[in-house]
Amino acid sequence: MKRKSVTKRVYQFALALILITLIYAIIFSIIRQEWIILFASTITLILTLSPFFFKRKFNLKIPTEIELIIVLFIYASLFLGEVYDFYETFWWWDILLHSGSAIIFGFIGFTILYFMLKRHEINARPWAIIIFSFSFALAIGVIWEIFEFTMDSFFSLNMQESGLVDTMWDLIVDAFGALLIALVGYFYLKKYIKRPRLFRKKLFGLLSNKE
Repeated sequence: MKRKSVTKRVYQFALALILITLIYAIIFSIIRQEWIILFASTITLILTLSPFFFKRKFNLKIPTEIELIIVLFIYASLFLGEVYDFYETFWWWDILLHSGSAIIFGFIGFTILYFMLKRHEINARPWAIIIFSFSFALAIGVIWEIFEFTMDSFFSLNMQESGLVDTMWDLIVDAFGALLIALVGYFYLKKYIKRPRLFRKKLFGLLSNKE
């Protein structure tokens, strides 16, 4: 309980700091008529608040750690990466974000499995669960590349930099990150899948976020 309380405070502090910087950027981009920065900051603000509205609308319990990581990823990718040119300043910035996001979304695949198990009592073999987790993480990576292509095409941004080469390397990094979490998850699940009750107990304890 104490650890969850600390995590929640860290999340609230990080979210407040991010919102302040985004609002500051929006105001000054309007004053200076820097429309690209205004657009990037506004999109980042909307996406940053999206987990909160998504959680409220569908009445979902999203683990605070996952919500924090998603918010930080959006901020680091769109705001720091595009507005402050972190992609150009740090050569490893894009690699860090894509590999990290693949691991994160692979774990979110487990969260989806958690709701399926909780509501429908579905039993599955480890390989089926891991394939779902891997595919989910990779699919999110593909959707993000489509988003980058759309932003570059319609709003003259430079999210994909070198085009096809950048896209393919991003997807390769996504695949390695997704594979890593899949392998870790496989050996964990194989240990408990033989005992369904213990498996559910461990999985629910890992992913639940009861206050």
